[in-house]
Amino acid sequence: MVDVADAIGLSVILLLNSAIAALLTRFFRVRLETAWGSLTYVAFVGTIVLIATTLVLGGGLGLGPNLGSPAVVVMGVVVLPLSLGATFDYFWMPAPEEIELPDRRAT
Repeated sequence: MVDVADAIGLSVILLLNSAIAALLTRFFRVRLETAWGSLTYVAFVGTIVLIATTLVLGGGLGLGPNLGSPAVVVMGVVVLPLSLGATFDYFWMPAPEEIELPDRRAT
């Protein structure tokens, strides 16, 4: 049975991984010119970053419950937040081309 501390720890990992995925998606969408480039970088670099975050939070700090198998961990704590973060950035946030930035003044 999962106690409250394990549920809170898993929630922290999920929320943090989703926020990191959304920020990585926005960063690569702003920096890269092609749509496929940003998707490719998010898929590969985002996965590596989220696995590292999960290892630090779940292993080093001991947050979250024992999920049973590595496949459940990868699907639930890496793939789900990665897809949520990318979906958040692509569908809810405005496209980088639509944002008007102020002109820079030389001082």
